[in-house]
Amino acid sequence: MNSCDPTPKERHPALRWALLAAGFAAVVLAVIGMVLPVLPTVPFLLLALACFARSSPRIHAWLIGHASFGPLVRPYLQGGGLPRTAKVRAIALLWGSIGLSVLFLLEGTGLRVLLLAVALGVTLYLLYLPTTPPEGAKADQ
Repeated sequence: MNSCDPTPKERHPALRWALLAAGFAAVVLAVIGMVLPVLPTVPFLLLALACFARSSPRIHAWLIGHASFGPLVRPYLQGGGLPRTAKVRAIALLWGSIGLSVLFLLEGTGLRVLLLAVALGVTLYLLYLPTTPPEGAKADQ
């Protein structure tokens, strides 16, 4: 580890506690996202992992090894991508929520354009990610 990337023990205690709090808040939002289809689960888990990587290696390792959370993030962390169904669902929810916001909630043209640009960027990113085979599918197909 180089001097530009301090270990969690070398970080300022207030920053470490802020990262821990943000990580746990992201985990709570991910759990809520498991039951509410509007909230995304994996992005919140990835945010939590980023926070824990900078504040607590022990909690970071626990989250990756967790029976429910680990399988959701491990393929992404290993560069394996996302299943096609997850991509389709994420893109549909993204455009549904952004579309409703642009049509009914926002009044400023600039904000509408910004929101649509963000949605387009996220869509392109999701399409760019590798697609993993569905659960139970053979690798040689």
